[in-house]
Amino acid sequence: MKSGTTRALVGALVLGAAGAVTHPAHAAEITLWHAWRGEERTVLEAATADYQSSHPNDTIELVFVPYEGLATKLEASVPRGNGPDLFIFAHEKLSDWVTTGIVRPVSRPLTHEPPPAADPLHAALTVSDTAATTTYGWPLASKCLALFYNKDLLREPPTTTDALLRIAEQLRDDPAHPTRWGFAWEATSAYQNAAWMHGFGGGLFANGNVALNSAENVAAFDYIQRLAALGPAETSGTLITQLFNEGKVAMVPNGPWFLGEIEPPEKGGPRWGVTTLPVVSETARPMSPWLTVEALFLARDARSANPGSPEQEALARDFAAYLQSPPVALRRATEAHQIVPGVAVDDAVLTTFQAQAKLAQPMPTTPEMSRTWEPLARAFRRLVRGTATPEQAAAEAQTTYLIVSRPAPETVDHRPYAVVFGALVLAATMYGVRRLVAVRAWQSWREYLWIAPGGLAVAALVVAPFLVGASVSLFEVSGSATNGSWRFIGAQHFVDILLSRDFPLSSPSTRALSFWFTLAVTIVWTLTNVVLHVSLGVFLAMMLREPWVRLRSTFRALLILPWAVPNYITALAWKGMFHQQFGAINALLGLFGLAPVSWFAHWSTAFAANVATNTWLGFPFMMVVTLGALQSIPRELEEAAEMDGATGWQRFRLVTLPLLKPALLPAVVLGSVWTFNMFNVIYLVSGGEPDGSTDILVSQAYRWAFTRGHRYGYGAAYAVIIFGVMLVQSRVLNKLAGRKVV
Repeated sequence: MKSGTTRALVGALVLGAAGAVTHPAHAAEITLWHAWRGEERTVLEAATADYQSSHPNDTIELVFVPYEGLATKLEASVPRGNGPDLFIFAHEKLSDWVTTGIVRPVSRPLTHEPPPAADPLHAALTVSDTAATTTYGWPLASKCLALFYNKDLLREPPTTTDALLRIAEQLRDDPAHPTRWGFAWEATSAYQNAAWMHGFGGGLFANGNVALNSAENVAAFDYIQRLAALGPAETSGTLITQLFNEGKVAMVPNGPWFLGEIEPPEKGGPRWGVTTLPVVSETARPMSPWLTVEALFLARDARSANPGSPEQEALARDFAAYLQSPPVALRRATEAHQIVPGVAVDDAVLTTFQAQAKLAQPMPTTPEMSRTWEPLARAFRRLVRGTATPEQAAAEAQTTYLIVSRPAPETVDHRPYAVVFGALVLAATMYGVRRLVAVRAWQSWREYLWIAPGGLAVAALVVAPFLVGASVSLFEVSGSATNGSWRFIGAQHFVDILLSRDFPLSSPSTRALSFWFTLAVTIVWTLTNVVLHVSLGVFLAMMLREPWVRLRSTFRALLILPWAVPNYITALAWKGMFHQQFGAINALLGLFGLAPVSWFAHWSTAFAANVATNTWLGFPFMMVVTLGALQSIPRELEEAAEMDGATGWQRFRLVTLPLLKPALLPAVVLGSVWTFNMFNVIYLVSGGEPDGSTDILVSQAYRWAFTRGHRYGYGAAYAVIIFGVMLVQSRVLNKLAGRKVV
């Protein structure tokens, strides 16, 4: 912590820098979006206040947007003129944003000397074409992984990967501490495992092409598999933070954001240190993590009220220069613990991260980069589970990458489709006119005014979005869905999905991507859940209507709670309970002497975990419907059947159930529709594991649209097919019900 005198000096320098920067002659107003939290946010807000104190006629509005949603909001708002003037984000999406026009070129602030061309931060913010190299964004800070270690468990951190492996083996085999580990990291994270891949001489690219199955990557995969076997199971960022704070793990690789998550020693946290990542023993290369550059970007004429205002742009560039000025950069480094380029501070932690940053590799911004995340994550999950060798995992990662990045279909002539569409519109219009004539609608037009508001709402909220989505399915969209290039390809997406030519069912590594495999899983998922919902709901309702059951009102209220709690909260809670090492389910199994189950390593157990979660969410609805229907069934009917000698099962099957059917059948139809599209449970509990085999149609459509190269047209085609499947399903259920209930 800096002394009060030093803080006062920094504040004076900041105010001096603010006054020294030439500001626009006329008043202006700009908006800056950011995702900084904690001390970073505090410093940004304080620096902005200092700037405005010397620029009283100008207004700078800071808007915090969670990091997870910032990119999506930018891509949706900036093309429509509703975004910010400036925003702070990592450089990894720069190429996409340049292509779609989200960002504009910048000139470097005059407060800094231009960095050399070899500077990695400068290179990360440049995009080259055949004409020139253009800079986008002003670098504020860099971030990369380093090695945090617990000084109470480890006197000296390892300098080589062999030493790291020995420490992990020693601490795992310590009988006095069975729940203590030497090393823990997000073993299925492509971002974190890139450090191993680079250290072994591999990486994502070779000669400009993606090469995930190189011999160097196979060697890295082998080391990752051996190291993962010595650490905790099913690790996540939250779990690693908890284990490190509780003193149960000696070493974790993490970035500077981890500094705000470590509990101080006076609050029970560990005594910790940080050092650079070890050298790979086999290659003598240092582990080289990805380096991301957080920069201040200038959005493309974002304000619709006054686009391209000279005063506005001048203020944006002036404020950017101020945030990069040496006094503010020093403040960000010392108070927010940022790795600021060109700023030397007397801080051992920041010095370590600066040394590690020199060994890191700037993350590429090419579109191919984003398409490697899912194939690598699938490969690492198989490695950690032990269901694939390093060679198999690397080969399958390359195969999956080639599938999800296959060339887009060729452009086709749109005129035949326009003719067919016109014919359908004409036929629908003629049919509608005939119906209106048949019912003499013009004679009772006032009656239709009563349903006009509902009809307009349905048209705006249901029909219009569906028609837009159906239209998108006929195009191949490159870049942003709102500002990218569109090519008409007709029904090719539907042909690719229904034929599943790239995803043969005979291949275990790709069959989960097949539409027909996913459809089969979705049907089994829907049937299993609806049967359990109805069975459990009816059973509990029958029990709760019995007069001998005490506290019936209390039980009814308690059993409705699972339905009342938001399903994403319930899904996350159940996911934690199914954790292999720390989950409550395996803890209960341990009480009976049973071995812990890796619930998400096999299709059957992962599917069972999803079903258990959704059953907990779904049975209260069926119970409430049944309780309401039972109120209208006279008990005398059952008493008469009992006097005639009917057993309890016979009374239920022959008397109660037939009278419940009119109320249950619409509930079953509605429940089946909900279950068919229950995205939250699949996405949050199993995440589609193992290898996407528990994904249902709606989660598969999401992945194609948002995680596999942003193939919006392909995802839209999936959505149209889902609509068709559900339409057929509702018709079948209506026919089975004997009357129209939907």
